[in-house]
Amino acid sequence: MIQRYYFDTSIFGGYFDPEFSKETKQIFDTVSKGKIICIYSDLCEKELILAPSRISALLEKIPFAFKQKILVTPECLELASSYIKHKVVGYTSLDDCIHIATATIYHADALLSWNFKHIVNSDRITGYNHVNSAYGYLKIPIKTPRQII
Repeated sequence: MIQRYYFDTSIFGGYFDPEFSKETKQIFDTVSKGKIICIYSDLCEKELILAPSRISALLEKIPFAFKQKILVTPECLELASSYIKHKVVGYTSLDDCIHIATATIYHADALLSWNFKHIVNSDRITGYNHVNSAYGYLKIPIKTPRQII
């Protein structure tokens, strides 16, 4: 079965970042070959609209068969709020929480991010997954592309 990875917006930005471009380009290449599915949310789409055009254009370059758009639902917003309520992160990180909650609720095989401060951080990952377990959700693996290449 093909792995389904949720891409947060930082993955798209990482394509052009010298520090992250090598592994990010490998991930996009893996998607283009149909070896993994890119899951992205309507929140990610909204964030990409604000990004430079070369970054926002990356989503369109992914073959339709190898990407899946998912919607942020009230259930996603409720779980995201729970992360903040349990002080995993502060309210200013609500969008990051929405990405994690959405990936959790849609049963992504993992969430991919380059956001080390609020997402790919061992203490934060423990916190998100503690809340997930407390509310009856599965734990979500949170990784960088480096960890799955």
